[in-house]
Amino acid sequence: MLKKLLLSLVILLVALAGIGMLLPRSITVTRSVAINATPEAIYPFVATPREWPRWSPWNKRDTAMAITYSGPASGAGAKWEWKSASQGDGSMVFTEATAPTSAAFELAIVGMGPPSVGKFTLTPAGSATTVEWTMTSDMGAGPVGRWFGLAYFRGMLQKDFDDGLAGVKQLAEAQGAAPAAAPTP
Repeated sequence: MLKKLLLSLVILLVALAGIGMLLPRSITVTRSVAINATPEAIYPFVATPREWPRWSPWNKRDTAMAITYSGPASGAGAKWEWKSASQGDGSMVFTEATAPTSAAFELAIVGMGPPSVGKFTLTPAGSATTVEWTMTSDMGAGPVGRWFGLAYFRGMLQKDFDDGLAGVKQLAEAQGAAPAAAPTP
């Protein structure tokens, strides 16, 4: 009986590992929100590292996070590094920036494999702006990371991105940056 149980367990583990190797190596998460403000009013919130603690869900979960800034204040080359007991240690640098329409970044978290790459895209949409936040993360060559990406990581990032974009929306709209509505004829 014990032999059958152990054999069944080994077969299950081999099957899970094999299926895990067929799962995608990278996970891409994209979330967006419409904000009643111009791209010029929104851009500083996403492309300026010193603004992130005002809206980032990670900073809100650890208000004692130790942050160091370097490089330019905003846009390409702007960088921040952090140490956090609950959110991990890491760094983020903006690799490309085209104000006020896009800002690309590289995000590295200690112990989480290769850096992730992402981008904010701000697109005018009538009297609002659609802000899209995309990030691609390499889950590694092994099946454990791939299962983690499928079962947990994607959902966690979707929620964090939604929370972060809601924070950007609240800040941008609160500053009264919404463009005046066009008069109706």
